[in-house]
Amino acid sequence: MSHVFPKWSNAVPLQIAIYLLVLGGTVTAAVAYYCTPKYLRVGYAPVQPVPYDHSLHAGQLGIDCRYCHSNVDQSGFANIPTAQTCMNCHKQVKPQSPLLAVVRASFESGEPVPWVQVHKAPDYVYFNHAVHVNRGIGCVECHGQINEMQVVTHAKSLSMDFCLTCHRDPQDYLRAPADVYNLAAPTLAAQGRLAEANRLIRDDWKIRPPQSCSGCHR
Repeated sequence: MSHVFPKWSNAVPLQIAIYLLVLGGTVTAAVAYYCTPKYLRVGYAPVQPVPYDHSLHAGQLGIDCRYCHSNVDQSGFANIPTAQTCMNCHKQVKPQSPLLAVVRASFESGEPVPWVQVHKAPDYVYFNHAVHVNRGIGCVECHGQINEMQVVTHAKSLSMDFCLTCHRDPQDYLRAPADVYNLAAPTLAAQGRLAEANRLIRDDWKIRPPQSCSGCHR
């Protein structure tokens, strides 16, 4: 039996084990790098059916976020505005602009404008929008400086690590209630008002952000 297999075959099992180890490490590293929200989502800026400029509307004109996203402080989901919302202004402002053809058609037909959603939590994640904005988390913390974007871009990773960073130290991310929708306002911590932020967390809002799996995966 000693002559059935050549001597070099004795090293084959070790070579296979090393190969599988290297392959497994390479695949794991590739998935960890390329399949994270930071790699797949940050920078995502789809072409929309209507070129809506947030830097003009929310920035230059100072339109409150809640005018278009009217349920952000009441609903778990931030609603996308209807054509009626757009036409409230654009019946008088540039009503015949060719850029608004899709909006006018939607308004007349009742069919929704086919907006492309930029920010979307996975189905296995529970996220309540109203809870966050009603507890001092400004729009820019998750969406970036929307008031400076001509085209809405996915600016933050919105990964589990991103969320937990805030949940562990919420005092660093809170704004005064009056500044939640002020996209240019700094956080209380950035203003040197950390004691006020801690008071809001402890006494007024009694914030206890979940850090366990069941807090966001229900």
